[in-house]
Amino acid sequence: MPDKPGRNAIEVKNVRKIFGTGEAQVAALDTVSVSIRENEFFTLLGPSGCGKTTLLRLIAGFDFPSAGEILLHGQDIASLPPFKRPVNTVFQSYALFPHMTVAENIGFGLEMLGKPKAEIKARVAEMLKLVKMEALSGRRTSQISGGQQQRVALARALAPQPKVLLLDEPLSALDYKLRKEMQIELKRLQHETGITFIFVTHDQEEALTMSDRIAVMSSGKILQVGTPWDIYDKPAERFVADFIGETNFLTAAIANIGNGKVRATLKSGATIDATVAEGFQPKDNATVVVRPEHAKLTNGKGELSGAVENIVYFGTDTHIHVRLDSGEAFTVRQQNTRSAGCGFERGDTVGISIGNDAAQVLRD
Repeated sequence: MPDKPGRNAIEVKNVRKIFGTGEAQVAALDTVSVSIRENEFFTLLGPSGCGKTTLLRLIAGFDFPSAGEILLHGQDIASLPPFKRPVNTVFQSYALFPHMTVAENIGFGLEMLGKPKAEIKARVAEMLKLVKMEALSGRRTSQISGGQQQRVALARALAPQPKVLLLDEPLSALDYKLRKEMQIELKRLQHETGITFIFVTHDQEEALTMSDRIAVMSSGKILQVGTPWDIYDKPAERFVADFIGETNFLTAAIANIGNGKVRATLKSGATIDATVAEGFQPKDNATVVVRPEHAKLTNGKGELSGAVENIVYFGTDTHIHVRLDSGEAFTVRQQNTRSAGCGFERGDTVGISIGNDAAQVLRD
């Protein structure tokens, strides 16, 4: 079994990437620093245009930074071309050779490296077993499904035993069910090989499912790095909370700051306790965030009150959309049971109870 993540595989230090010149200059990456550990499944997550693919390309060597350092196991590789880096990339399009068989595709990179035929044959057999494609080794890649092609692309990238594997949204072309299956497969492959995976996606659920740690990016910057639990339950600022899952935002007046807690007075006049990040001093007015599953609807009183506007059934749970007396929107997520319905109807007047430590004050 691979060792647990320890020393850093990749260190990105104060990296900037500028495209264009003069007034047309665009900073795709704005002084980005991040450390990625050995044997780690690390995800770069963010919306289109946030800089995540640019950062991946800089690590791969397809682009070069305008400033800063990129270290692989302590060695500066920022100026090295791709073929001199012990790094491989799996692209969105897979880029397989349609006239070659599955086995030939997997072995192609090893042939280019001048490996002996016996070694190539043994390594290809090992990779076929790893991605569970032994039965299709002689079939052309134009004759297999999208999910099978993705497995072949992974096997080809893993065959040379790179120190780091880069994955640029490789699941985006697959249907939902196959994507879910391949998320588990990718995590299994990373665990079995012990290779550092750096994965790029805009899909929040995908990132939460697979990652050891996630870097949330926006406008060329990394806003927060942490475990999936950190990112979801302890977002550092409003953008992170808004981008990861559903979130309720409430305006509140803040008082009694101390020991990581504040007293928040909501628009309704109700007061609740909320947590606050260490070192962050909110102003008199701030944004309070509450996840939908951390609140509960009641027929009686609660910290909040309002009227049910809509009820959306999702199978595993139901989302009840409430218009608060203050005019703000609020969603409560309620897990479904075998009994029919959620117990409420549109137009019902309801209270909303917010659990202990459910509310947080965030930077805007």
